[in-house]
Amino acid sequence: MTTPVTIIGAGLGGLVLARVLHVHGVPATVYEADPSPESRTQGGQLDIHEGDGQRALADAGLTEEFRAIIHEGAEAARVLDRDGTLLLDLPDDGTARRPEVLRGDLRRILLDSLPGGTVRWGHKVTAVRPLGDGRHEVAFSDGSTVTGGVLVGADGAWSKVRPLVSDAVPAYTGTTFVETYLRDVDRRHPATAGAVGAGAMYALAPGQGITAHREAGGVLHTYVQLRRSAEWIAAVDFTDPAAARARIAAEFDGWAPHLTALITDGGTPVARMIHTLPDGHRWNRVPGVTLIGDAAHLMPPSGDGANLAMFDGAELGKAIAAHPGDVEAALTAYEEALFPRSEAFYADAHEILDLCLGDRAPRSFVDFFDGASPERQGVGEPV
Repeated sequence: MTTPVTIIGAGLGGLVLARVLHVHGVPATVYEADPSPESRTQGGQLDIHEGDGQRALADAGLTEEFRAIIHEGAEAARVLDRDGTLLLDLPDDGTARRPEVLRGDLRRILLDSLPGGTVRWGHKVTAVRPLGDGRHEVAFSDGSTVTGGVLVGADGAWSKVRPLVSDAVPAYTGTTFVETYLRDVDRRHPATAGAVGAGAMYALAPGQGITAHREAGGVLHTYVQLRRSAEWIAAVDFTDPAAARARIAAEFDGWAPHLTALITDGGTPVARMIHTLPDGHRWNRVPGVTLIGDAAHLMPPSGDGANLAMFDGAELGKAIAAHPGDVEAALTAYEEALFPRSEAFYADAHEILDLCLGDRAPRSFVDFFDGASPERQGVGEPV
């Protein structure tokens, strides 16, 4: 008999896990803090890689649905300097090695693929405690509880499940990305739209940068990158959007106006402080519980986070299906592959961040694109 699986978190990793388990006839329930699927935006575009994200979606039986939501032409990439000078222009070559999709669209096809009632919305975890024999009780803010024989933490950077297996706590990397949007760009901001092009644009300098992705409907989704202390970020009043935009824009004094327009003319800015778990984070086997995605291996943004989370979910789902009635064999097999796989990506993540914001930026990033394989050229959305 297969033990039902309790999944905490309805992000991409948790949903892929639930879908792969469903494909194999294994019952699972996902508990999510959000009150509904539409309660908040799901972030921007993701480049889905052949070796992990696309494989996970194939394991989930959703390749056709995935192909239907691809943003054609969005694999193009450009690198600029602070003056707006074009240093590198890579068109979309049409190979779809790393096609771009909106995170919200991807989440939607995953949700649509699950039986009704699989995801229990409005269940914010307040505590998790072991009961012995590999069983755990999860308590929610509404006073309800659930007991599971297989518990999976798919609940991101600040996982409530992680303390069951590890005492590691995310640490601030010293870099913050400020997220904002610019709309109706082709009509209202043609120079900015032209600089970004059809896909992704990276305008970089040591310690700071402006990265933007073109999305459907004339939208530019921007991440302003700053290497600043936590105290500096805390001093910016993000409750006052106009003041926050002005403060952030002041750090880019002297940059080309059509680049700083992504800050000054954008919507409400949101600070995304970048945290990481220790490099090569791993834990000893704890009966009945494991982690996937950022809960397991939070690292600096490199375009791999969503892909790894989905791949974790698919691999764990297949391991559970392959060991019916033997939870520990399944979790052991999954973790033995997880740890070395994720460890290799930590080095890449640190390298990408340094290429973008290190002392040689933007030349270091141009050199990376010139020498990287097509698979490694996918530097996607950070959060």
